Amino acid sequence: QVQLVESGGALVQPGGSLRLSCAASGSIFSINAMGWYRQPPGKQRELVATITSGGSTNYADSVKGRFTISRDNAKNTVYLQMNSLKPEDTAVYYCKARVLILGTPYEYAYWGQGTQVTVSS
Repeated sequence: QVQLVESGGALVQPGGSLRLSCAASGSIFSINAMGWYRQPPGKQRELVATITSGGSTNYADSVKGRFTISRDNAKNTVYLQMNSLKPEDTAVYYCKARVLILGTPYEYAYWGQGTQVTVSS
């Protein structure tokens, strides 16, 4: 099995910065796309940013220019650097990874447990 563990969520003032991390562990042969999603209070989960194994990135329009996704393939870890945070960025942030399972030809999508980001003065 595979586990994803997020960290870095916190209460931060508007205009502040946070860096989220998500480390994958378990029966991993390789990890293809990784991404961050968020679920604001009372709303649906939405895409924030994704990154391929080759480093190509994609961002939601609402975070372009403020957030940066990156990954360390050697550590099976994906990061989300969030700058110029706004109250509307308040949400539970989840990471997702598409993992090729060791010793099998199968790829599955896994989710982390989520980390709370609250932007408020």
